[in-house]
Amino acid sequence: MRIVLCYPVEAKHRQRIAAAAPWAEVVDAGQQRIAEELFEADIYCGHAKVPVDWDAVVLGGRLQWIQSSAAGMDHCLTPSVVASEITVTSASGVLADQVAEHTIALVTGWLRSLPVFFRAQQSKEFVRRPTRDLHHSTVGIVGFGGVGRRLAQVLSPFKTRILAVDLFPLDKPDHVEALWPPDRLDELLAECDIVVLSLPLNDDTRGSVAAEQFARMKPTALFANMARGQLVATADLVEALQAKRIAGAVMDVTDPEPLPPESELWGMPNVIITPHVGGQCATRIDDMTDLFCENLRRWKAGEPLVNLLTEKRLGFPIRVAGNPLWTDVVGAKRC
Repeated sequence: MRIVLCYPVEAKHRQRIAAAAPWAEVVDAGQQRIAEELFEADIYCGHAKVPVDWDAVVLGGRLQWIQSSAAGMDHCLTPSVVASEITVTSASGVLADQVAEHTIALVTGWLRSLPVFFRAQQSKEFVRRPTRDLHHSTVGIVGFGGVGRRLAQVLSPFKTRILAVDLFPLDKPDHVEALWPPDRLDELLAECDIVVLSLPLNDDTRGSVAAEQFARMKPTALFANMARGQLVATADLVEALQAKRIAGAVMDVTDPEPLPPESELWGMPNVIITPHVGGQCATRIDDMTDLFCENLRRWKAGEPLVNLLTEKRLGFPIRVAGNPLWTDVVGAKRC
């Protein structure tokens, strides 16, 4: 059995993985060798950021399991992988704390007019300007997976009214007023002061936030994209901002990414952009290795894998009985 890694592990992580799987050879391919090493892998853990011939890997017939080191699965869920017998597990929830924290930073920074004050500071202007409140606002979360649920927990102390929509509207927390199916998205958009996008990227969600959705939002609403840039029709977002159909936008992701210098979004005073850093974390590789080692133990013991994609085309693990999710596993351990 051969385990091939493609995430930035150190010696201590390789040693932990080897200890968790003494029955396997562990190979750290890195981005430089992953395209070729995948053909010799039985188990793969990582996120290839270089071109990979997934069709040929599937055709080779050796790879049994993909453990993504990212929550977003668009990097490996090609049609051939989806149609194959390869088991796929995600890193959903591993970085939920960090993405929720980054969302709060961007949203509160925009509401408290921090970019305005930063520019004023550079000009040595000590002038009071209007700000807005997160407290008591209505927040809509579109996509209620690991990040969406953690964000709702973090928002709750701000005395916010929280609405959410999800393809599987199950297990509504008490601090969430309503958890609706996707056919009530229009209702959520019309109600909310802040709309946060935390959807996975797949064939159904690509470009799903466009002119029609922006038209449903309040002209005073703030739009936040913390998921994938390709979920949003960028030209429609620009037009909605220019026409003041929405008040502003904050985003950690863009389409295209990186955003080209000529994009109008850069110069908009009602927009905050960060370069896809929401998941940065001092313990990111440690936490990812924790998940992988737990799943290696389960794999060998024949137990249900954490974050298993029971329907690979969706790109995320479904919250149902018998399908353990990382946020729940970690929560149980902490308790």
